[in-house]
Amino acid sequence: MPVDYYETLGVERSANDEEIRRAFRRKAMEFHPDRNKTPGAEDKFKEINEAYQVLSDQEKRSRYDRFGHAGVNGGGDRPFDGFDPFGGFGDIFDTFFGGTTRTSNQPRPGEDITHRVNLTFEEAVFGCERDIDIQRVEPCHLCSGAGNEPGTPISTCTTCNGSGQVRRAQRSVFGQFAVTSPCAACNGSGRYIETHCHNCRGRGYERRQRTRTVTIPAGVNEGMQVRITGEGDAGANGGPPGNLYVQVRVQDHELFARDDEDLVLRMGINIAEAALGSSKQIPTLDGEEVDLEIPAGTQSGRVFRIRGYGVPRLRRDGRATNRRGDIRVMVDVNIPQRLNKYQRKLLQDLAYSFDNHGNAPPQAASSKARRSRKPRASQKPEPQEAAADPPSDDETQGQSSDDRQKGLFDRLKDTFAPKDD
Repeated sequence: MPVDYYETLGVERSANDEEIRRAFRRKAMEFHPDRNKTPGAEDKFKEINEAYQVLSDQEKRSRYDRFGHAGVNGGGDRPFDGFDPFGGFGDIFDTFFGGTTRTSNQPRPGEDITHRVNLTFEEAVFGCERDIDIQRVEPCHLCSGAGNEPGTPISTCTTCNGSGQVRRAQRSVFGQFAVTSPCAACNGSGRYIETHCHNCRGRGYERRQRTRTVTIPAGVNEGMQVRITGEGDAGANGGPPGNLYVQVRVQDHELFARDDEDLVLRMGINIAEAALGSSKQIPTLDGEEVDLEIPAGTQSGRVFRIRGYGVPRLRRDGRATNRRGDIRVMVDVNIPQRLNKYQRKLLQDLAYSFDNHGNAPPQAASSKARRSRKPRASQKPEPQEAAADPPSDDETQGQSSDDRQKGLFDRLKDTFAPKDD
């Protein structure tokens, strides 16, 4: 008569997965053939393994609770002639498509690690080296990844004979199929460890903090990733380690903005410099200044290009080249919002000249007469008072609107407006 699986593991029917797992490990250690040489220990160990394979699987456990051994072994007590219309197909599909033929002791690559670094604008343009701290999974330093306490033996699992798999037969409407699953006694490793490493508890791996020096190539931009091969988590069963991906975050610059390999600089000039032309000193990220000639008549929004002082160009493999982008200087003509009396007079004269084909405004006759008169010999010249500062724009607020003359842009607007015949 088949033995009850719950009695085999010594747990209640209401036991959770963790209680079943602990009971199995305790029983397996007690009756493992490599440790227990008494007669019948091997058969008892196989019963324990069979019970754990059923009770650790929620679907199989549900069928076992409903139909008993017939629900998991294909006995005659099951409805539909021993065929579970939902549970059987899963195993069949796994057998045909290799779902359960995968073993847990196959080489598996390690997981990738992502780390974020913040760079200054100059570090992103010219490249740098950074020391970063990462947490990654490595082989245990005490057991070197073997999982056993140093000096203790590791033997071949007698349940799966070192293959890490166990085969079981299952019946269905298509016949009997052999289904392969990982060995529960050795967790698919094919090895039996008598004494587990106290540092990693038999897992063979531990998480440790490491400091790595990362070289950031010149020309990286916001959001780019730098890949360091082989610096991720360690692989399992001899698999390759993962990679380390360093995500780049770049701080803004107080003067320059970036457009791919070009640097953009907005420079303001006054209306006189735009009209007459001027020479400007343009700063660069290299620490030197470059001369830029602003021609006469430059309009606001015009762009000048200084070649070879931008960002190094990157190749497809992420390495920087010797070629660099440019600096694009965008000119903004600044229009003054407040004028003193002297500046207003100059612009009004300029407006008159624009209105009258370039002619200068007429001078007052009284001022010419005063300049032509000479003081008498007997008359002492009166001491001249210090010239007062030209009144500001606020001092003209008390004048009437008729006394105030139109500003430059009002005059220009009237000049270019269509005239009535």
